Amino acid sequence: MSDKLVVVGNPSLVGHLPEVVIPPDVEAMTPDELEAGIKRLKTERNAVILAHYYQESEIQDLADFVGDSLQLSQAAAKTKADVIVFCGVHFMAETAKILNPDKIVVIPDLKAGCSLADGCPAPVFEKWLEQYPGHTVVTYINCSAGVKALSDVICTSSNAVKIVKALEGQKIVFAPDRYLGAFVAKQANRPDMVKWEGSCIVHETFSEKRLIELMVKNPDAEVIAHPECHEGILRHAAHVASTSGLIDYAKTSPKQTFIVATEAGILHKMQQAAPGKTLIPAPPEDEICACNLCPHMRRNTLEKLYLCMRDLTPQIEVPEAIRVKALKPIERMLEMSV
Repeated sequence: MSDKLVVVGNPSLVGHLPEVVIPPDVEAMTPDELEAGIKRLKTERNAVILAHYYQESEIQDLADFVGDSLQLSQAAAKTKADVIVFCGVHFMAETAKILNPDKIVVIPDLKAGCSLADGCPAPVFEKWLEQYPGHTVVTYINCSAGVKALSDVICTSSNAVKIVKALEGQKIVFAPDRYLGAFVAKQANRPDMVKWEGSCIVHETFSEKRLIELMVKNPDAEVIAHPECHEGILRHAAHVASTSGLIDYAKTSPKQTFIVATEAGILHKMQQAAPGKTLIPAPPEDEICACNLCPHMRRNTLEKLYLCMRDLTPQIEVPEAIRVKALKPIERMLEMSV
């Protein structure tokens, strides 16, 4: 298997890749040694480390920039670094490569995939779109480069409502997250919007019943939620926003206690932004699983981060024909997000 991943139209390829093997010399390194090595390599490689809010806290603390999908796309578009180290999942690293074809883009673990991207293969999506001629295709950034190449404009959870509102008068197809699509359709007053039936394995597992029980135990708490959650969760939320929007809200709200309905990795930066406030992760359906943690995001570790920077592998590549097509809707998103 090549150490360069091309998942265009086939993000499920990630599941067939071998596990990352940590060599004994790296396995023996202490966290302090790993952190020192990563900082040294960042200078030597002229690298920038971009990390999503759902990454482990120690990776977030080492990153040059931590943000949501829109912020990370903007950071990737502006960087002057020679190497982009993307601590997130593969579609995020792909987006960075689409924006920076001449830069090296590495990811700590190629198997860090995404249920939304996996559930929307480009060939199937292309065939499905044949049912909706004349529709503008608005696609959530959580998708493969192949799907982006079939789209008219990309969106993130922080700008989806704004983008759909700007397309007034146009018939719209929205993919791949049906829950985000339902939220956007409601906020933008577009009940006619056609939605692909995908979902996030983390956000769909939150339990309304257990959330209500938690609200009863914490009557002063305010529920804040990501729009990838289903309606059973969103109906209880005082504020619905992207990851960065939720952090900003927790920081500025006079409330002191929040029940947070999104991937629990966000709590690290949220606590830093809102020190002294009480943050409670929303409960999943299964009481004994860690279902509010994304298993794909958690594949990235300090050891894997050090290795990918040391060896400059695994690298992300996107075929040029697909990259050029995928770049247009991403650039349109960035223009519409100003």
